[in-house]
This record gives sequence, structure tokens and C-alpha cells, in this order.
Amino acid sequence: MKMPSHISGSRRGCWRDCISGGSGSYFVRRISVRRVTSAAAYAALVLVGAAGMLPALAVAGATPKAIFIILDGIPADVIERVSTPNLDAIAAVGAYARAQVGGPIGEPGETPTVSAPGYMSLVTGTWANKHNVYENYNLSPNYDYWNIFRVAKAMNPALKIGIFSTWTDNRTVLLGEGRPNAGDWRFDYVADGFEEDAIRFPQQPLAAHVALIDNLVSQEAARVIEQDGPDLSWIYLQYTDDIGHQYGDGEVFDKAVVDIDTHAGRIWSAVMTRQETYSEDWLIIVTTDHGRDAETGREHGRHSERERTTWIVTNSTRLLPRFKQMPEIVDIFPSIARHLGVTIPDNVARHLDGLTFIQ
Repeated sequence: MKMPSHISGSRRGCWRDCISGGSGSYFVRRISVRRVTSAAAYAALVLVGAAGMLPALAVAGATPKAIFIILDGIPADVIERVSTPNLDAIAAVGAYARAQVGGPIGEPGETPTVSAPGYMSLVTGTWANKHNVYENYNLSPNYDYWNIFRVAKAMNPALKIGIFSTWTDNRTVLLGEGRPNAGDWRFDYVADGFEEDAIRFPQQPLAAHVALIDNLVSQEAARVIEQDGPDLSWIYLQYTDDIGHQYGDGEVFDKAVVDIDTHAGRIWSAVMTRQETYSEDWLIIVTTDHGRDAETGREHGRHSERERTTWIVTNSTRLLPRFKQMPEIVDIFPSIARHLGVTIPDNVARHLDGLTFIQ
């Protein structure tokens, strides 16, 4: 990322009318397709780029829409050093800021700088002492702390929500889609499950199969956003963290960051097309779930400065001063709710650890 001048510093069945085959969950829309495996279907995934396109500005009275993207395991110093023209384009409309994960050190809310705890901190606006996710496996989330999708559906059932993810557990376990004890709500658009399909995506050196899945996930996200415009979507891309664990800091990791920026650009292009075509006001927030250790870049989970220091890129032009004051990952939930005009119910709001950085 070229630093703006103001900056100083891995995992379901069919709905009706479903075409099945393979183990990935692939939707066009809730009442249509759950899985698609044909060559023609893949050919429909259009690659688009964002660099050089000018964003349309939202008009008064436009319908608010929101997307958040997690690009796994990219430290702030790397995203600031490596060429990321698509993230730069988003930040040029809104802003870039360093941010923080991990909660208050030495207090009950201290949260490991690990992927699943980071995702949960974002989607619930709380630290691990509340959402109860401390690692990536043996997960037992506390669904008493509602996630942003449950809130959105509870407050306005007409809202359409989507998830496009390289790790299926984000939907089925962390968010608890369809679970009675998690509110029994469901997504309208889903693309996940591909990492469970060893036939279409067999394991490859350099985690190349994960790169292919990220590519497919971002393509489907961009297509659905451009065609159908869900009100709230989560896109999760994993490849950078896999490469980081294997190779640490260096050219291979940098190349993975460059590649994942292309996926972000594909989604940004879809957002701009949508905003140029319809009376819609789109918020996009791109972030990461943790940094990496300073010694090798292969590890994370502790509370060193580099593991805790993350970043946020957004197109929002309604940012409060706190956005430039080291916002935390838990601030993203209330910020999205503010943009969407969704009232967070009192039984949820009183437990939030985050504050909105959008006015």
C-alpha cells in the first residue's frame, strides 16, 4: 500500500431448486442454486479489476449497503510497504488507518492474536471473554453475544445477507447459521465449503489450492454483489496466512499480498458498478485478523506489537476522529450498523466492547 499523506506510521446440503455435486456450497440466490460444478457455471465468474476506475458518489436517500473483507494475517508494516493499488484506490476515497486486535492486555478481555478469535471479535464487537473463542479449533462460541448478521436479520428481516468464505466454519460454527441457540437465522447468499472438496481442490505445494479457492470466492462475491447487491456481506480470504506460516516474511509472502489485493479490487469494482447503476450507498471495510511475529513472520498468537498491530481500509467519508486513533477490530461491528441504519438492540449494545468510527 502506498501510504496516504495523512498516515504517519482454514472449513452444507441443498436449499430448494438446488443443483448438487461436489462439496462446495455455491449459491446464486437463496431460492435458486446451492452448488454449481459445471464448466459453464465457472465460466460465468467474471474477472474484473478496480485500478483506474473512478467511484460513483452515493446520493442522498440512497439505500445503505455494507461489505467487510478479512484478508488473513497481513501485518500493518507489510500492507504499507507492498504494492496494493486496489486497497490504495479504496483508501483514496475514504481512509487508511493502523488498527489493533487482541483486547486489553492483562485484563479479562485479552484475546489471542489468532484467526478465529479475531473474526469473532469483529462480527460480535466483543473480546474473547464474551464470545468464548480462543483458538481455531475445538470451538464453542457463546451465541449470547449476537453477531452483526443476527442483529441485521432480527431488526430488519427483509435485509439480504451474504457470506463468501474460504473457511466454512465461519458460517456454520462461528456465526452459528441455522442453530436454534444462535437465533436460527440464515444467509441469503453463500459461497463456501470449497476447502472440503479434495477432488476439485486437492492440496498443492505453496498452498496453491487455497489460492485457487480464494480466487473463486472473490469472483463469486463480486458477481453476486454486482448482480444482486446484498445488504450486508462478509468476504473471507485465507491464502496470505497460509503462506505466512510456511515462509514467513519475504518475497513469497509479499507476492501473496499482491495477489490478494487483486481479489479485493475485483470486489471494489463490483461495488463501484453497483453504485453507478443504482441509488445505493456502499460501505466497504477491508481489514486483517492479526499481525505476525517480528522475528520470522511465521507465527502469531501472542501480544507483541507486530502481532497486535493491524490496519483498516475503508471508502467511508463519514469517519469520526477516532478512526485515526488506533481503532480496534471490535469497532467494526457498530460502525457497520451505523452505516446501515440498523439499531443495535439494548440487550446486545450494552455488551459491546467497540465503538463506531462512522458518524
